[in-house]
Amino acid sequence: MSNHIFGRSTRGTLPTAVKGDGCYLIDSNGKRYFDGSGGAAVSCLGHSDPHVRQAIHDQIEQLDFAHTGFFTTEPAERLADRLIERAPAGIDRVYLVSGGSEAVEAAIKLARQYFLEIGEPSRHRVIARRQSYHGNTLGALAAGGNEWRRAQFSPLLVDTTHISPCFEYRGKRDDESQHDYGQRVANELEQEILRLGPDSVMAFIAEPVVGATTGAVAAVPGYYKRIREICDQYGVLLILDEVMCGMGRTGHLFSIEAEGITADMITIAKGLGAGYQPIGALLASQKIYDAVAAGSGFFQHGHTYLGHPVAAAAANAVLDVMLEKNLLANVREKGDKLDAALRAALGDHPNIGDIRGRGLFRGIELVADRDSKTPFDPAIKLHAKIKAQAMNHGLLCYPMGGTIDGQRGDHILLAPPFIIEDKQIDEVVSKLKSAIEGALASLDLSTNPSGSRAHALA
Repeated sequence: MSNHIFGRSTRGTLPTAVKGDGCYLIDSNGKRYFDGSGGAAVSCLGHSDPHVRQAIHDQIEQLDFAHTGFFTTEPAERLADRLIERAPAGIDRVYLVSGGSEAVEAAIKLARQYFLEIGEPSRHRVIARRQSYHGNTLGALAAGGNEWRRAQFSPLLVDTTHISPCFEYRGKRDDESQHDYGQRVANELEQEILRLGPDSVMAFIAEPVVGATTGAVAAVPGYYKRIREICDQYGVLLILDEVMCGMGRTGHLFSIEAEGITADMITIAKGLGAGYQPIGALLASQKIYDAVAAGSGFFQHGHTYLGHPVAAAAANAVLDVMLEKNLLANVREKGDKLDAALRAALGDHPNIGDIRGRGLFRGIELVADRDSKTPFDPAIKLHAKIKAQAMNHGLLCYPMGGTIDGQRGDHILLAPPFIIEDKQIDEVVSKLKSAIEGALASLDLSTNPSGSRAHALA
């Protein structure tokens, strides 16, 4: 078969996925892979949910598409109502798009328009955090702090400044408490606002639990409350990017619920459609909507597939399953069990530096030396070797490099479906342990940065 696909990589040949069966994907040779990362934290209901499939079929039979410049539709209206019913306080409007990058682009543009509407045109700057990721379109990429993804496109990116992430394993000093560390890095936001000039800053954007770039890093307690205080003090909009960590992934429908604050805008995607349809959303506060309504009356933005009725029908069905089957409680329960299993299998190993995360959103950071937290040489590409080994063992996981600064560090992200069973947790951990063991065994570790040969898994 000839291949005319322009894929993510021009090297190698990928297996062909032909069928989904619960938590598994099956290739054209009949091999089964447990989807331990949900793709990229997308497939939260697995790959064969009958209710979602039927909802998509029923909607296509009824209405395939209606452009939002002319019509609204019942599935879109219903989805917006249901999201707002469960959203953090103050959030009142939903702008439906087709994915996470679109949602972040919309948030940045709406932030700019909001300040034009209220007569503060000098506000145009976005502050974000290093080691973050907010999407691949140019505006979202500029906001993100993933240096590897940004590097070759940097001449095209709007100038955005980045403060420290709240990354306790890598950032907390031995002489400070967890609380003091969180306040220190949160206060960098105020320092940066003052450096840029308060009248020039329009928004601060952050992931409540950082996903792909650092591997399920949650902030320490009190960090986001301080961030909210600073944003309020200087009139800066707080945009929370829950594209990966939201929609139940951490055990809350909205991840920020765990922090006890609200936002001015929240972006969601991935788990909203659970992979059955491409969909995302920007959720905005009442004050932002009111400013546009009282001013120009028109958000100067749009895409062809906004509010697509089939995608909205799928998302409604996803919410049905999540809520009616009480899957958020299952995420918390199974997440605790996954964490315990990972710690039992890997917690004492000298090349596992940190195991972290919330709910069914877990990260494992690998190190060449545990005591010093020294990473492996980036040239080894340990993360890529682990991914290949895992696929050989029939496990899909999400290893990445550049965990520390965009170049150094390796981690593995796990984001299995919310329907995972206890025996499948054991399967994931067993296969992951074998993959790590195989990847380490393939290396010549006699010259690792710690100066001693790294241990293989017991």
